[in-house]
Amino acid sequence: MSIWRAERKEILVLGAALALILCIGTAAKKVPPPSDESFDLVIANGRVMDPESGLDAVRNVGISGGKIRVISEGTLNGKTILDAKGLVVAPGFIDLHEHGQEARNYQFQAHDGVTTSLELEAGTDDVDKWYAAREGKALINFGVSIGHIPVRMHLMHDPGPFLATGDAARRAATAEELASMSELMEKGFQRGALAEGMGVNYTPAASHAEIVEMFRIAAKYGASVHVHLRYAGMKEPMTGLTGLEEVIAAAAATGAPLHVVHITSMGLKDTPQLIDMVAGAGKRGLDVTTECYPYTAGSTALQSAIFDPGWQENMGITFKDVQWAETGERLTAETFEKYRKQGGIVVIHSIPEEAARTAVANPMIMIASDGMPITGAKVHPRGQGTFSRVLGHYVREEKALDLMTALRKMTLMPAQRLEKRAPVFRDKGRIRVGADADITVFDANRVIDKATYEEPLQYSEGIQFVLVNGVPVVKDGQLVEGVLPGRAARAPVNQ
Repeated sequence: MSIWRAERKEILVLGAALALILCIGTAAKKVPPPSDESFDLVIANGRVMDPESGLDAVRNVGISGGKIRVISEGTLNGKTILDAKGLVVAPGFIDLHEHGQEARNYQFQAHDGVTTSLELEAGTDDVDKWYAAREGKALINFGVSIGHIPVRMHLMHDPGPFLATGDAARRAATAEELASMSELMEKGFQRGALAEGMGVNYTPAASHAEIVEMFRIAAKYGASVHVHLRYAGMKEPMTGLTGLEEVIAAAAATGAPLHVVHITSMGLKDTPQLIDMVAGAGKRGLDVTTECYPYTAGSTALQSAIFDPGWQENMGITFKDVQWAETGERLTAETFEKYRKQGGIVVIHSIPEEAARTAVANPMIMIASDGMPITGAKVHPRGQGTFSRVLGHYVREEKALDLMTALRKMTLMPAQRLEKRAPVFRDKGRIRVGADADITVFDANRVIDKATYEEPLQYSEGIQFVLVNGVPVVKDGQLVEGVLPGRAARAPVNQ
């Protein structure tokens, strides 16, 4: 009997110790911060969704100094309280592909939930100048690549205001020009360019050797190359598949990470085959990613090399499929020639709905707008409504993908694409303690795009709060006046 009592006593002691350890662990996990601690801002009672950890639960988020300081089940004190009951609290959306890097574009993007807007396809030829022009003047965060197109245009004195229309599009580079091009690209990386931008379709005279050289430089700096493929469409041998083969080969040969922009407008009805190629390259050890926008039309400048003779066969479309953005009219042979000489933006109705849906639903493919500068009343709606369209149309209405997957494609995945080159992105695209307080709060039952091809300058609905570095830029669905908290998203600068 005495032996049993001793054993029972040991068991009770051991059990009590184990219970104490469990209690301490549970307390450390759940105990809220001291009640007298006050944060700059608290997002209260929202459904916090973090694609990195998988958290999907009602929590309170405490923010101070532009950072997330605590995520708690307990009540938090704050100088400002935003009530997010019934709303989703998500990382701010990161747009890898936005050409409109001006104040008006940023307003539309903020209304669409974007907290970081990046020009990575076209890029710039002067990284310092580009960042300086926006420092202290931006509603949302901003960033840029060193761009092969603008560098080529600069060296060849191309007259195009944005895309190449002269020698940069139609003349091979000399050995001296190629050497200068390489120097300018390297300088861009040394000055903190996030990536390398490349639009081979817009510089068709650039040789395969020139493209490989540009990839080699990107590899040297651990930078992803964001490429508009040399070819789009279905006419052999100049197909989207051929264009993809070129840059996958360049990536394999040089070791540069590859990011293929707007895969649907490159592949058209062959989009599934291009997606399979990207996936296959990844399975075989190459660092290859891609993106799409949720629309069945593309957009570009009519005067660009894309519309050189043969474009109808290449893209499988004709004049009636091309829309002059300024008036909304569909083109004829006569108006095509007139507007091509004038120069301006067109909307190209060429992407099958099934191709768009397939890409949006694929968990491997990021979401990016390819938004255009707002120079008038008419422009493609993608720069104003991409992210809300995915959430409202494809997630809620079509049920093509679940909400967490959609958020991952527009937050965490873009951040991961850039964070090796630019460590600043390790603290973006996440809802976690220590991350930047770039946060989008929206009504999952109401969020929707309002921008259309006919009336593109309309704000999305259902995005209730948007925080950039802890500062509200959208509150109760309205822009906040007089705030410019956007900061440079930049790779390290070599002094």
